Amino acid sequence: MPNNDRLLVQILLLALLGASLWVLAPFASALFWAAVLSFASWPLMRWLTCAFKGNETLAAGVLTCGWMVLVAIPLVWLGLNVADHVRSATVFLRGVQVEGLPPAPVWLNELPLVGPRLVNAWETLDEQGTAFFASIRPYLGEVGNWLLVRSARIGGGMLELALSLVLVFFFYRDGPRLAAFVHSLLHRLIDERADHYLALVAATVQRVVNGVIGTAAAQGVLALIGFSIAGIPGALILGLLTFVLSLIPMGPPLVWVPATAWLVWQGDFGYAIFLGIWGVFVISGVDNVLKPYLISRGGNLPLVVVLLGVFGGIFAFGFMGLFLGPTLLAVAYSLLGDWVAKEVPVPPDEPALPGADDEKVR
Repeated sequence: MPNNDRLLVQILLLALLGASLWVLAPFASALFWAAVLSFASWPLMRWLTCAFKGNETLAAGVLTCGWMVLVAIPLVWLGLNVADHVRSATVFLRGVQVEGLPPAPVWLNELPLVGPRLVNAWETLDEQGTAFFASIRPYLGEVGNWLLVRSARIGGGMLELALSLVLVFFFYRDGPRLAAFVHSLLHRLIDERADHYLALVAATVQRVVNGVIGTAAAQGVLALIGFSIAGIPGALILGLLTFVLSLIPMGPPLVWVPATAWLVWQGDFGYAIFLGIWGVFVISGVDNVLKPYLISRGGNLPLVVVLLGVFGGIFAFGFMGLFLGPTLLAVAYSLLGDWVAKEVPVPPDEPALPGADDEKVR
């Protein structure tokens, strides 16, 4: 084929590839999560395929239905409970706006130094409640708009999650063929190093999945224990919410900080101090120890590379960066290591002494 024709074919192929990526761009997040979920649970898929005597479609359907039950039902249950709490808060605010604040709690007056001042501020706010709510009404509108935007994003995330649970079925069913295609493509690009980098990416993603899910489960259990000891109502729901929010950075404090504030409101200062300490050093503190350990365990990557990959990936790509960041740094670290190993000459075992060649000639 002439060079001009070959160049034209390459340009057409690149244009076709770019158009295909453009079509798939709206579904990139759903495809990514479906791929991660199927990869992380592939041993279970292999076991179900053997149990169903090689019927991959049936195994994929059963496993996908199991994920829908495990993910969809808790999220719906959690959403209904959150909706109930939001409705109760709305009723409380309307009652305060109409009837005023309830009497100041006794413990508020007993606080040293600032107690009487806080009681006076409470009574002043109760007397001027109408004017106060009128002054903050514009800010309430801004807060409402902010919540509306966040609700829309949460709704979009739920749709992406639902699409991921649908796509994961096809990743399960066609997983071996997709893996063979990626393997052939990498062999075409980088020859004999394809197996090494495929194994590196697979191991990195598996460790990140184990680290994220394992840390979230540990934080959820520890939060449940702390809420139960402190006597927080709905401890099981709050523990489940902690598990869900543990998947995002700085998520658990969104649960245990309001719970601690509620204990202060009730006057249970002892349990409030306990829950505050438990939240800072146990619930949130375990994330700084357990996640890096689980992600770096069994790999040859330095811990600092893992930490930079996790946090830098989150800032660069959002939540997907939790998986993309360490994977990209692992591949880059391995590529640089291979390149340096090839460039640095290997010294001989016994270096020749000056004048040795002259002695041999004599």
